[in-house]
Amino acid sequence: MEIIVWIGAALSGLGICGMVYSIVAVARAKRAGLPDEELRARISTILPINLIALFVSMIGLMAVIIGVMLG
Repeated sequence: MEIIVWIGAALSGLGICGMVYSIVAVARAKRAGLPDEELRARISTILPINLIALFVSMIGLMAVIIGVMLG
């Protein structure tokens, strides 16, 4: 069951990287001084990336918990 823990840790790390990317992308968009309409459009393209990263991280943490409980 150790492999499940390592796979889960890798998924969690990947998800965290995706969340950091979305935070940096939104911060760059806000610093760019874009008009409100364009800022909303850019943030709406970043939102799915953030949600997917959160989901991947959650699945990874669940895999870690299951691996620890079974091992």
